[in-house]
Amino acid sequence: MGRKMKLGRWVGVIAPVLAIPCVFFGRPVMAIPGQSVQEAIAWIRANPTLRPAPGERLMVRKYDTPAKRFTFQAFLLPVGRLTAGATTGVIRSEEILLVDLVNGVDRDRLSESLRAIYGANIHQDYRQAKVVRTDANNELREGDFFAYRVELFPNPNGFADSGRISVFLRADLAKLETELEERSQ
Repeated sequence: MGRKMKLGRWVGVIAPVLAIPCVFFGRPVMAIPGQSVQEAIAWIRANPTLRPAPGERLMVRKYDTPAKRFTFQAFLLPVGRLTAGATTGVIRSEEILLVDLVNGVDRDRLSESLRAIYGANIHQDYRQAKVVRTDANNELREGDFFAYRVELFPNPNGFADSGRISVFLRADLAKLETELEERSQ
């Protein structure tokens, strides 16, 4: 009986010490394309910028006023047109949609939203990414880690009051380039 008490006491001391490497050396959870749905949900819940409401999982909506809205969404499907095929349970693309009917939306504001949500490393990848296609309202970039699509949606007066920036797997970039090329012809 005395031996069990001593062992129990040591387990209580050793267990927290053994758990320390998991905290410092464990893989951080990030909701970036290529991660599992469970990792994405955990990251979204822990992200101080997103702060999802109860019940929000892969989509987070924020409304300051009816004229100012923000949506973050993670998708199991690749960016672009829907294609046949089963999903694999891996996030393929994520997007940030901003609507501001008062102040408008531009590329800098979308870039800042990307930095606020994903942090400096992903923002740096985006900023240094090679522009592979551009037109008046679209831009495709290929970074070292991900591909990016920036879209501005002007109203009939030509004022962009909404815009979207997407982060997606580099493997899906050629598919999207082809779709955009077909659309422009």
